[in-house]
Amino acid sequence: MISVICVYNNRKILDDYLLKGLNDQTAESDLVLINNTAGRFSSAAKALNYGGEKATGDYLMFVHQDIDLISNTWLEDAERIMASLPSAGIAGMAGASDKHRGLYSNLKQGNPPVPAADWPVERLLEVQTLDECLMLIPKVVFDKCKFDEDVCVDWHLYSVDYCLSIKNLSYKAFVLPLPGYHRSTGYSMSKGYYTTLKRIFIKHKGRYPIIYTTMGFWNTSKSVYLNRIDQNILKAIRYAMKMKRLALERLSLHQGRN
Repeated sequence: MISVICVYNNRKILDDYLLKGLNDQTAESDLVLINNTAGRFSSAAKALNYGGEKATGDYLMFVHQDIDLISNTWLEDAERIMASLPSAGIAGMAGASDKHRGLYSNLKQGNPPVPAADWPVERLLEVQTLDECLMLIPKVVFDKCKFDEDVCVDWHLYSVDYCLSIKNLSYKAFVLPLPGYHRSTGYSMSKGYYTTLKRIFIKHKGRYPIIYTTMGFWNTSKSVYLNRIDQNILKAIRYAMKMKRLALERLSLHQGRN
């Protein structure tokens, strides 16, 4: 059985998305809801560790309030996949690796729904890190490794840190080839994001020269400040290339009409 653990701050969004999808599932689940409307928990790591301790399932699914599982067999399919992977320390709906820079996922997001990923996932895919929107962790793994409350002091990157930490215990991270919908179209990279990123650099740079995330890739031998400059340059280059490609497509279309 899967324990579904969600920290929420908006009951209507929770009801309309996560709970709506869970109500249609073919498999039973253990639901652990953590109301953080009043700011009881100062970080995701503290809140999720609290929820994880209360969970009774064989697998712990830490998920955002605005995720819709879409498929009514999602939990059943996910548990079957996880049971076939003794090396799995964590799995999720979106991730990043060094194979291709960008986001791997079958998620759709926004209104109207559009694919969120640069690379769709047709089969189970090993990655370096996962996005925080949904994470599935075997209870036996969680008992060995909790979310790092000293490193992840905000609401960002706790999945990235967890993925890197469990790899040190010889576990792997995977993106599941399952569908889903995320109401959010992403989040801003706030000051807290970069504060946590700096702490992750200090913790993991000895093993990971580059950390790949769904929000970018980061060189741990450089400062966070220099990494931000590099990311902005890359975004500008990608934007320029995209505009050039669109211009060429328009030109080709125009010439074809003539």
